[in-house]
Amino acid sequence: MEKSAVFFDIDGTLWNYDKYIPDSTRVAIKKLRENGHLAFICSGRARAFIQDKDLLSLGFDGIVCSCGCHIEIDGKIIYEKILDKGFAQETIELVRKYGIRPILEGPKKIYMDDSEFGFDDGFGNILRRDVGEDLVPIGGDYYGDWVINKMSCATDIEADKRVECFEKLSEHYSIIEHNSGVCELVPAGHSKATGMLKACELVGIDPKNTYAVGDSENDLEMLQTAAVGIAMGNGTDRAKAAADYVTTAFDKDGIYNALKHFNLI
Repeated sequence: MEKSAVFFDIDGTLWNYDKYIPDSTRVAIKKLRENGHLAFICSGRARAFIQDKDLLSLGFDGIVCSCGCHIEIDGKIIYEKILDKGFAQETIELVRKYGIRPILEGPKKIYMDDSEFGFDDGFGNILRRDVGEDLVPIGGDYYGDWVINKMSCATDIEADKRVECFEKLSEHYSIIEHNSGVCELVPAGHSKATGMLKACELVGIDPKNTYAVGDSENDLEMLQTAAVGIAMGNGTDRAKAAADYVTTAFDKDGIYNALKHFNLI
């Protein structure tokens, strides 16, 4: 069998937000690599938000993160898109004018203001738990000195305002709407799919030997671009529609069953 590369989303695919990783997933990725294939994380998360030792101990040949804006292979950064600081400041000022709350995501730090994401905010608390001292304010000493790849935003405002704001951003960003309350702002020309293809180019994998595994809106391009797109059974309807194959849920041996189905393990 020719060597293949499999690209795995994190949340809802490798684990859930409680950081539960099924034992079958651990076994599957180990067998995948023992069989000579490559395993990559391919996540919307920024590198600063991928620190969990248990997750990384699964064994990955590379990490594509920030929706293709940061690529590592064997621990070395081989591609990085950093937003211009002045442009980032303009974006922050624009979204805040509409009542949208930004989170800035970079390779070393995540930037979030507690005044916008209180201690009753679920996602804010996940960042506090997982990013620790690398979670710092947007304002104060750090204002204007950010190193970031992309942004996420809380968009729980009136629909017409959200649409108007997105129209002003659309020239420079790919806007991924997870729902009416959450979006990602990814620099135009970047996606999980572009990161996947770039990683394949750098490790010498033919795109016809690629598999992508995901569950949500920022996985759609990756699922459609890979030779085989695999949606998790717990995935969104759009993810399932974009995929070539739908496996079981992540906590019902979804990854193991998918890799077994395609004779990768």
